[in-house]
Amino acid sequence: MDSLPVGETFNWVDRVSIELTTQMLATLFDFPWEDRHLLPFWSDVVTASETVGVAVDMAQRERTLMECLSYFTTLWHERAAAEPQFDFISLLAHNPDTKDMVNDPMEFLGNLILLIVGGNDTTRNSISGGVLALNQFPGEYDKLKADPSLIPNMISEIIRWQTPLAHMRRTATQDIEFQGQQIRKGDRVVMWYISGNRDDAVIERADEFIIDRDRARQHLSFGFGIHRCMGNRVAEMQLRILWEEIMARFERVEVVGEPVRLANNFVLGYTDLPVRLTAKG
Repeated sequence: MDSLPVGETFNWVDRVSIELTTQMLATLFDFPWEDRHLLPFWSDVVTASETVGVAVDMAQRERTLMECLSYFTTLWHERAAAEPQFDFISLLAHNPDTKDMVNDPMEFLGNLILLIVGGNDTTRNSISGGVLALNQFPGEYDKLKADPSLIPNMISEIIRWQTPLAHMRRTATQDIEFQGQQIRKGDRVVMWYISGNRDDAVIERADEFIIDRDRARQHLSFGFGIHRCMGNRVAEMQLRILWEEIMARFERVEVVGEPVRLANNFVLGYTDLPVRLTAKG
């Protein structure tokens, strides 16, 4: 954060959102620091297709995912042969319930992707979304400057307002009728988080960004029940620390151009967010 240029225009997504989440993921995995750029790249490839996201065809996508699997398989064997440590790979390799996961490559890759995407796209786009929201609702920025103790509640409101993942699909396990709609066993059902988080029948002034909103944490961005995001507290902590540091160091983060949104129907994110920092005092 100390290296950010004050008074100059730069892309917040590249300099802050991506870099911070990459550093966090590399720390959680104890991933080789010199290769940490691979983590957001793998995440982007996973959520892309031939028509959305980063430019990648399906054959290239498969090759890239196999490279990810190979890299982490090497790390797994290194961690399994060493004393247990407090990083994701070591914890998995030494836990009796998961120590054989590496022997099923697709299960291993699936769990890796869950951790990489869950720790990357959602947090980094909430970081950018929060800056955009405070600029679109300047009265809330003034409210935050007057009372930084609102940061924890604001974080929940950012995650609701941004809703970094748009939807999730499930498969019905039994026949059921829901609000007059017949759903058959085996039907694919989509839950649109973004719609739930804008439901004005449940959330007052749902389209507005309100940092001191009552019950701000009762949003759908983290899912619900057994499908609730297992990293939700880590994401909230990272966003809280980031905004504590921003408020301590800068008078304002000003958006000075139109945001460029990611072309993706799953990840609600940004590729560009031009900003200018004003120093305190």
